[in-house]
Amino acid sequence: MEKKGKLSFFIKRIKEGRLKEMMNQTMWIYQYARHYWVAMIFYTLLGLVGTVIGLGSSVLSKDLVDIITGHKTGAVVKVFCMMIGLNIGTSLMNQISSYVSSWIRMKVDSEIKADIFSKILVTDWESLTTYHTGDLLTRWNSDASNISSGVLNFVPNMVIYSFRFFSAFAIVIYYDASFAIFAFLGIPASLLLSKTLMRRMVNNNKRSAALGAKLSGFNQETFANIQTIKAFDLLKLYVARLKQIQREFIDMSLEFQRMSIGTSLLLSTVGLLVSYASYGWGIYRVWSGAISYGTMTMFLSMTGTLTGSVNSLTSLVPTAISLTTSAGRLMDILEMPREDYSQDEETANFMKKYRKKGISIELKKISYTYHTGTEVFDGADFVAHPHEIVALVGPSGEGKTTLLRILLALLLPKEGKGVLYDGGEEARSSQHVDLTPAARKMFSYVPQGNTMFSGTIAENMRNVNPDATDEEIIEALKMACAWEFVEKLPAGIQSEIKERGGGFSEGQAQRLSIARSLLRKSPILMMDEATSALDIATERKVLKNIMKDEYPRTCIVTTHRPTVLNICNRVYAIRDKKCKVLDEEEIQQMIHDF
Repeated sequence: MEKKGKLSFFIKRIKEGRLKEMMNQTMWIYQYARHYWVAMIFYTLLGLVGTVIGLGSSVLSKDLVDIITGHKTGAVVKVFCMMIGLNIGTSLMNQISSYVSSWIRMKVDSEIKADIFSKILVTDWESLTTYHTGDLLTRWNSDASNISSGVLNFVPNMVIYSFRFFSAFAIVIYYDASFAIFAFLGIPASLLLSKTLMRRMVNNNKRSAALGAKLSGFNQETFANIQTIKAFDLLKLYVARLKQIQREFIDMSLEFQRMSIGTSLLLSTVGLLVSYASYGWGIYRVWSGAISYGTMTMFLSMTGTLTGSVNSLTSLVPTAISLTTSAGRLMDILEMPREDYSQDEETANFMKKYRKKGISIELKKISYTYHTGTEVFDGADFVAHPHEIVALVGPSGEGKTTLLRILLALLLPKEGKGVLYDGGEEARSSQHVDLTPAARKMFSYVPQGNTMFSGTIAENMRNVNPDATDEEIIEALKMACAWEFVEKLPAGIQSEIKERGGGFSEGQAQRLSIARSLLRKSPILMMDEATSALDIATERKVLKNIMKDEYPRTCIVTTHRPTVLNICNRVYAIRDKKCKVLDEEEIQQMIHDF
């Protein structure tokens, strides 16, 4: 009945797809491992050489004991010197192996993380937003490190431990086959306990990863919003929440630790029993004259080596579980839809050819519904040309930001399409390119909120235009009405900006963001409520500066405030899931109602 139950368990797991899932995850890991086969072979060879030296030391110890007990003083010095040489060789090999493996591991870790990082950045934006930032960081950092370590260690260690076991077993068989029985006494217990440990390991890895991501996300979100937490006096609440997550993590860790301790104690007990049985059998064989004292000493050493090799091999099973769990968590993200950059070269050539004339942008009969089922657009049209400021107005939640995300190809319409073409109404029939992620090189974008990075003002500006001169930076700051406060700073454009724009007011940070987007000299500028923290006079001045600029820029703005609509060339309102062009009367009515 017991065997039938175990069989049913494995059949159930296979039907659930766990075996197939682990195989897929293993093949995914292999895609990385195959790039580092030279490193793995080198690491394996170091381990094998170390094993040979260790086994050689055990055999020499036999000869040394036999020489001493046999009073063959003439050979003592020679064997003793060989023992010292092998021990020094073992220590040296261990140090070399440790150094080389650390170097390889760091190199592999960096390369794998860089690869995964680059793949995450080109993952479909909407799909990626289903994950918390803290969870993404945990997967990229912890899971990627687990993979990089496993790629280097798992296969080499399996080869090394197997070689160590069979080599020691061969030596035991060569000198006295009866000792092989004792070498295998601890194997059934090791396998049985490792099976229990493996089952618990699967659950623990998943729980640990989930709690680690939860804790990382909590910390990241707390520190990012510490001003709000202070403002609402939520300090005690957030400290209590942290302690609760920590308790959950500690309870889970201690539960697994207790199970590991119990398993280790049982394995240690089995190991002691095997050792004492080996001692007893060795003493008997020595007394009966079947073996020498040196042979018995070697057998005791080999028994430990055999038991240790088996334990090391069985410990690779939990390691495999951990690796496939990490692989599965990364695959969840990396196998999401990727952004399409296949038109990158075509788009780059298009921009190079037409950017001096200006580039128009048009959406044709687009329809879009979020993954949540919320329909935002149904057959909407939109167009903007160089030297125009086109406004999108309306209350929050109507789709203004969604439209900008479609223009940036962060969201792809379910129907209809977006195109970019040679600027001007008369050029609609000329060469054009589709609106794809590759087209983002033609955009400058000022999103809602504070988007400045830590570093100097100049460094922030040069993020989007590395070759910009100080004069060009100052000119962009003047256009955005930011130079009036930057020039008063002791360090000017070399003044430091703290994290999330710290050290500047919201209005100042907004003007710096606008200046940065202007410095990029992109054909299309989009500002999403980017002047919301400015007073009306400054807002109008910034937009007028953009209009007066000779650069053929297509400017699209979203705003809640209709006070700047009189200087816009065209005003769209999102109504009934379409973009409606407002006439002069409707614009004036909006201004009056505001």
